[in-house]
Amino acid sequence: MASLNKVTLIGHLGRDPEMRHLENGATVAKFSIATTESYKDKSDQWQDQTEWHDIIMWRLLAERAEKQLKKGSFAYIEGKLTHRKWVDKEGNNRKSTEIVAQTFKLLDKRESSGNSNYFPSPTDEVATSNNVKLAPAKKEQAASASASAQQDSVVEEPADDLPF
Repeated sequence: MASLNKVTLIGHLGRDPEMRHLENGATVAKFSIATTESYKDKSDQWQDQTEWHDIIMWRLLAERAEKQLKKGSFAYIEGKLTHRKWVDKEGNNRKSTEIVAQTFKLLDKRESSGNSNYFPSPTDEVATSNNVKLAPAKKEQAASASASAQQDSVVEEPADDLPF
């Protein structure tokens, strides 16, 4: 049986993306995004519950995030849930849960555009479950093609062996 690890978030950035350039040339962006749910409590009063999520973006997606996203931006983010363990400077064992983003779309309203599309458009970067990026011109063809036919219409990126 197949399994699925997919996270979809729509929320506001809590800070500008923090950019790093690794020795191997890879670019990584880190930031947090807030999602808020509203509910009525026992006394029939509306309450807001905000959750903060740590987001990681790699390579071209990170570079695009640096240009397009800033603190307060309203964004759609899709990715996978990951967990890391490490030892801090004081020798304490630490854990973190992060979302490694595979795509994003800025949802802030633009004065020059009447586009209210809240989901990735056909020109956005799309990642398949095996981390194969589909070339924008071939996405529609690949969606209807069989897995064997998709081999000709994909551009593969090297696998990432960096723990993050």
